[in-house]
Amino acid sequence: MTITSSPAAFKGATPVALERYGRLPRPDLSYTPEVAEATAPIYEKLKHIIPAIEWPALAPTIHAINLLKKQRNAVILAHNYMTPDIYHGVADIVGDSLQLAIEATRTDAQVIVQCGVHFMAETSKILSPEKTVLIPDMRAGCSLAESITGADVRALRERNPGVPIITYVNTSADVKAECDICCTSSNALEVVESFGVDRVFLIPDKYLAANVGNKTDVDVLVWDGACEVHERFTAKELRDYRKIEPDIKIIAHPECPPEVVAEADFAGSTAHMIDWVKTRKPEKVMMITECSMADNVASETPGVNYIRPCNLCPHMKRITLDKILDTLVEMKEEVIVDPVVAEKARIAVERMINLKKN
Repeated sequence: MTITSSPAAFKGATPVALERYGRLPRPDLSYTPEVAEATAPIYEKLKHIIPAIEWPALAPTIHAINLLKKQRNAVILAHNYMTPDIYHGVADIVGDSLQLAIEATRTDAQVIVQCGVHFMAETSKILSPEKTVLIPDMRAGCSLAESITGADVRALRERNPGVPIITYVNTSADVKAECDICCTSSNALEVVESFGVDRVFLIPDKYLAANVGNKTDVDVLVWDGACEVHERFTAKELRDYRKIEPDIKIIAHPECPPEVVAEADFAGSTAHMIDWVKTRKPEKVMMITECSMADNVASETPGVNYIRPCNLCPHMKRITLDKILDTLVEMKEEVIVDPVVAEKARIAVERMINLKKN
């Protein structure tokens, strides 16, 4: 099975990871004294979330994955929305989608296991075309990325000649290839204003576009896409939480509706939200984003009490320890992007990266 970068399958793309690397024997998953000792430091990070009675069921798989990735010369990239057993247990690099892809280019590992959704795996392949990129579950999609296609972008250009089109990184390679530049939630305002024009498209997240539009004189045109996790939060929900916990600090991701952002004490990207908590160290905080993120940050911010509104991403949760183990044993679910599409998409990503350097 292959992720392709356009609706029509890339005919030259044949997954070859298993043929190239071979299948490994499945490891024994017994909870032995050796496994207990090897995983004890990991459990220290997880004991506030995972009960001790459950650890013997998880530790053997975590231990096996950590051994297998060395055998495979593999690096595991885990998005902030991964469950804590993955985030703290087996990940080599953690962060947001673009950060993961950039960091992967700096490693010597030949195999990338992308613990996230498919557009993230595509971005890793775009920036590291010489590496083998695997995803533990090919069905891990994204409502936002799936709201628009490359054909949609081409139609936008035809109807709006001369208007720059900026794409959020949460899009397919096919969409990135048709856009002028990419952006992240942290640099979207900078990218919008970098063109020096009166009007731009910022696609596909209508809420991110609206929140950026509220901060600039540029006319930010939108596409009707949204993240199914962030769009469920409401301003009334936040006000109700404040009635229950008057001293709580609420921080929100800009993929939330503008009225939610307006109710928050701070709004920013995933990285900025984490930095805000680490710097401010509030007594009580609520992160208005995917709820696994609070679980993962909690171990790094002792003394902060997290009130967790739990909107889970069903796509992210398709990635599990068992599937990561299967991926490393069988080298399956390889991500392949049409080289022509990848080259055009890389230009859009690198324009953004170079803009951040200037």
